[in-house]
Amino acid sequence: MTQAVETVGPAVVKIQAERGSGSGVLFTPDGLILTNSHVVARSGPLEAVLPDGRSMRADVVGADSDTDLAVLRIGADAGRLPWATLGDSRDVRVGQVAIAIGNPYGFQHSVTAGIVSALGRSLRAQSGRLMDDIIQTDAALNPGNSGGPLVTTRGTVIGINTAMIVPAHGLSFAIASNTARFVAVRLIRDGRIRRSYVGVAGQTVPIPRALARALQLAVSSGVLVASVEALSPAATAGVRDGDIILACGGEAVSAVDDLHRLLTEERVSVPTQLTVLRRGERRTLTVVPTELRRD
Repeated sequence: MTQAVETVGPAVVKIQAERGSGSGVLFTPDGLILTNSHVVARSGPLEAVLPDGRSMRADVVGADSDTDLAVLRIGADAGRLPWATLGDSRDVRVGQVAIAIGNPYGFQHSVTAGIVSALGRSLRAQSGRLMDDIIQTDAALNPGNSGGPLVTTRGTVIGINTAMIVPAHGLSFAIASNTARFVAVRLIRDGRIRRSYVGVAGQTVPIPRALARALQLAVSSGVLVASVEALSPAATAGVRDGDIILACGGEAVSAVDDLHRLLTEERVSVPTQLTVLRRGERRTLTVVPTELRRD
């Protein structure tokens, strides 16, 4: 365990913002830092404080509130910096030791340890979207740990700590390193994560069993369209208030979160079949999603 701390510890930084502080981890030798998007959101100027005491300006490369991840960059004049390796979170096993390094309550470079309690959890992001592939641990986290790394005893990063359940004890969560790597690459490339948008507001509703059997539906629930935004892709496709969305692009939709998951970057500008239930009849519409903008 001490080897892991000695390996990763030098790469763990304190993120100092106008409205508080958090943690982050250098994951490239040229000064790129992974942290949580909620650590840097609406925070004004940022500073990264290294374990050796150096303080540097940190600029946001990109942030994604739907996965609660952000990438920062610190000064090019810092020279070669310590950095940690992102491991393969598919290799993580329930019961293995997990070590959290961060800056809880401003106590820089604090270390806690526990075990991986569960894999594949889902957690609601502050944006409202569901984050998948979350690692649950019982390593103690406190305010200020957010954005710091969760590491193995070999010193590889398997997650980015994101949340704890208050006032429960031993319920802490980290975004899996494979998700972090995927998001980081796109934030570095584009400054954002591209997702598709159709322009409906909806809620998950059950479908009566008799109707589901009669229509041979693959789902027992769907997304009731509460409203359709004017001039949106859904409006153009003919989606109406009161429709129940059953499938998108041939994939079953049984809940709002299913629809969110299916509206990926790959569907932007691509004609996509939307299966809906309207007045007891199944209909197929063609929608052309546009890129979701949060400006």
